[in-house]
Formats: sequence, C-alpha cells, structure tokens
Amino acid sequence: MYLNNNIIAYCTIVKNVVYKNEVPVFENRDADLPAFLLSAYQHFELSYPKFYKMDKLSKLGWLASEMLLKDTAIKDYQPEEVGLILSNANASLDSDQKYIKSVSDIPSPALFVYTLPNIMTGEICIRNNFKGEDAFFIFEKFDAGFIEGYVNNLLDNNVLRACICGWVDVWGDDYKAVLFLVEKGKEENSIPFSKKNLDSIFDDLIIDKV
Repeated sequence: MYLNNNIIAYCTIVKNVVYKNEVPVFENRDADLPAFLLSAYQHFELSYPKFYKMDKLSKLGWLASEMLLKDTAIKDYQPEEVGLILSNANASLDSDQKYIKSVSDIPSPALFVYTLPNIMTGEICIRNNFKGEDAFFIFEKFDAGFIEGYVNNLLDNNVLRACICGWVDVWGDDYKAVLFLVEKGKEENSIPFSKKNLDSIFDDLIIDKV
C-alpha cells in the first residue's frame, strides 16, 4: 500500500515555453530548439559551462531540472536520498543520427558521448550531487502508471526521500519535457502523487490539487 507521497513542484517545457507549476515563466516562440534552449539558459542567468557542450536532449532535461528545483528545499536532503527516474520514446536517437553521419567523415567524440539517454540523467545528477537511484526507461508514450509504481516503491521503502521523475524527449524539432519533484509527506499546496495526476499534468490539466 502506497504511503503519503506528493508532487511538490513540476516543470513543463513544450512549444518554446517554460512552465513552472502551470505558470509560464519564459517563452521564445520564434526560435528553433537550439536557439530556444540557449535563450532560456541566458534568460535565467544560469552558470554551468558544460551546458554549451551538451546535446539537445541533455540541455532540455537539464534546463527542466533547474526550473523544477528552483526555490525548493531539495538541498536539505543527503545526496543518497534523492533519485532520478526518467523516460522517453526516442532514447538518444537525435544524437545517434548525428553521430552516424559524422562517422562517414571523422567520428566526433563530442557527439559519441551523448549516444546514451542516461547521459542526460548523469548531467543532472552531477550538477546537483544526487547519488540516489538513477534510471532511464524507454516507452512508446508517457507511462504514468509505471512511474507511479516505481517511484512509490522507492519512497515507501525508504530507498529515497525525494525523487525527480518524468519525461524528456527530443526528436528533431519535436520535443517535450515534463518533470515532477515528488517527496514523502504532505505539504501545503502539494498534489497527491498518482497516475491520474501525473497524466493530467502531462496533458496540461490539474485534477486533484489540494
């Protein structure tokens, strides 16, 4: 039986708009994806030189995690108490395709580094010194039921006290990131962590906000 786990914050990046808890905090609708990601990074005055070397998938996930964790108490946890469970449909195919093209000339080590989707989770963990459970799964579409069960198991069995989970996907110019910060215990204005609420947030509709 699942205990009292709740969504403390969530961030969505889609159609060149960054949302934090449903509120748009940045947009640049006329830019292509690389230009949009760079403009968001600069707008929020972030400082992380490795950002410029990342592929699009890692930049998208990294930016979403930065916005998700902004103004939260996540740093109060020990590194081993925070985990990261992410998923998408296209793995790292966007970077894989670019790397394959480079092989016909001179293989690019800079592209090869990002030919695994869990490189993105690694970038987020390194940035925040997270050392808890870290996993990446591939589904045809966002599987809220799987995420609910997996994360609840980690929290209810005291493997973690907090977990970032969700979806980060890039294929060409098509992309979407939806990240959730889930913690044990209930806080004011938190949202019950459930399949129904994960799906509703992913589809831009809040149901059981308390």
